[in-house]
Amino acid sequence: MSDAFLVVDDLTKRFGKTTAVDHLSLELGRGEILALLGPSGSGKTTLLRLLAGFEAPDSGRVLVGGQDVTATAPVARRFGMVFQHYALFPHLDAGQNVAFGLESLRIGGAEVARRVSEALALVDLAGFERRRIAQLSGGQQQRVALARALAPEPCVLLLDEPLSNLDPALRERTRGEIREVIRRVGITTVFV
Repeated sequence: MSDAFLVVDDLTKRFGKTTAVDHLSLELGRGEILALLGPSGSGKTTLLRLLAGFEAPDSGRVLVGGQDVTATAPVARRFGMVFQHYALFPHLDAGQNVAFGLESLRIGGAEVARRVSEALALVDLAGFERRRIAQLSGGQQQRVALARALAPEPCVLLLDEPLSNLDPALRERTRGEIREVIRRVGITTVFV
């Protein structure tokens, strides 16, 4: 028996005649970080979308903690995802952006406030709850997106090129910050 927490078992996804993910198998232990590298179009984002449940595989399985989640709806998988372009709502402040996912899970007011505060503190943005998104730097916006992904206390974190929109110096600093947050939380992570 394996000590794997996240298991990708012979996963395949095709779009018409194009095979995006071809019989991929891998295992990650609890708290491990996997970085996926490859050229554009090599299937990295498709794999993240399969893991999150946004795409259905043509074959294969995804297991978390020994449970097959392949047919489980995205919200029920308890995966957090940070998208390449952050997907922050510009009309909401930082706290409201972090709270959005919690409210969709029907978590109550006091608990939402506690988790928003904790998530923002975790990414070194304590006290930024009422800041408008337009008032935040690129690195701060990226950290709000990370806080939003972590606030629901997911079991797996998926990061889809979250640093690609940052200048090189900020990218390097933010990469270290993300690595430190992931270590502190101890969450299994797949990072494109």
